[in-house]
Amino acid sequence: MKKTLLLSVVASTLIMAGGDIEPVAVPVVEEVVSGWDFSGQAVVYYQTNDAADLFDQASSKANAGLQLRAVNKDIAWGIGAGAEVTGVATLGLENDVVSDVMQTANQDMRGGWISQAYLTYGFGNTSLKAGRQELPKSLSPFAFSEGWNVFKNTFDAVLVVNTDIADTTIVGAWVEGGNYNGAASGLYNGFASNSADMANFQKANGGAGVYMLTVQNKSVANLTLTGSWYYAPDFANNNGVAAGTEDANILWADVKYAMDNIAIAGQIGTVMDDDFDKFNQDDVVAYGAKIGGNFGMFDASLAYSGVNDGGVTVSPTRPKGIFNVGGIKTPLYTQMIFNQNAIRTDNDTFVARAGVKALGGKFGLAYDYTSDNSAAANDYTELDLTYKTKVFADTTTLFVGYIYQDADNTGDANTIRVWGRYNF
Repeated sequence: MKKTLLLSVVASTLIMAGGDIEPVAVPVVEEVVSGWDFSGQAVVYYQTNDAADLFDQASSKANAGLQLRAVNKDIAWGIGAGAEVTGVATLGLENDVVSDVMQTANQDMRGGWISQAYLTYGFGNTSLKAGRQELPKSLSPFAFSEGWNVFKNTFDAVLVVNTDIADTTIVGAWVEGGNYNGAASGLYNGFASNSADMANFQKANGGAGVYMLTVQNKSVANLTLTGSWYYAPDFANNNGVAAGTEDANILWADVKYAMDNIAIAGQIGTVMDDDFDKFNQDDVVAYGAKIGGNFGMFDASLAYSGVNDGGVTVSPTRPKGIFNVGGIKTPLYTQMIFNQNAIRTDNDTFVARAGVKALGGKFGLAYDYTSDNSAAANDYTELDLTYKTKVFADTTTLFVGYIYQDADNTGDANTIRVWGRYNF
């Protein structure tokens, strides 16, 4: 079935932006095609660790889910619309196989939510998208829809994209809020973690929202320059207090250069808030670099990131440092499957990756070493071994991953994650 390209945009709800080394997909105003496009996906997701024993019911989680969407780019007078509904269930696996789930709806292991509902309009080289929608990491790396879980989180936002200037994209956004993509915790012990409740859409900055302006330029061949400014007036939830009295500003710049089969990238940014002074904390500063290449069936890369000890803890699901306000991941080049808590603040991190296309899919191997610069000195290592492939005429994606973690103060852990997605 014909797929519809959603508008890519930048937005952030109080954090600096960044990106991967891959070329960024710039939003464009597409030719209008009338009529409805229907699509969706069905997902089965399983994860187990050795907190008890691997594959033991007490240390395993699983979900089944269904997502249905409809998009029309021209309902009338150039106005388009899109909608998406999502539901999760367990297939009864909690009876014998698992003791928890990865996502909930209304803090229940079975239920649904409206994951997208938006209107679009375009004129000249300007496009507008308003409502609940996905935001891509490529252009919104600190308020993005995370794809690691059963389904992605979404945001309530108004977005404007303009390409009047040659080789330049200007993006403005106001983000009102969204849901939060975490993992369930202790669901069958009488508590369903809010961080996994995808039906729980919350306001950003007490309903005042966050404003963003990004300018991206590609005038020089193979070079992409991006600069962003984010503004949160009287930041309401700052520092865990009921109301903020100071504005928050975020500045970010990144550069990417790609030629032939080699690419390099760098990122640097800061989160500034005068309220930090009340807690004797510095502004957040982060930076990173990455180099990688493709060599036939092989690819490899090296990445580094550093984050200072600036900022303060906002809440258990939004710790200080570098984080995605819509989930648990970071936009740092060193992000792996589980290492976000180790790399988000007061550390230096090094990651090496390699991949090979074989057996009808791709094998990946990644190794992380994080030096904890805090008084805890809880250095961290992680090893990820993954395999991903498409089957049934590329309609279904299968993933298998093994993750090994070792932290100086907490010991080691082993996790296996398996999922399948059927797109229709």
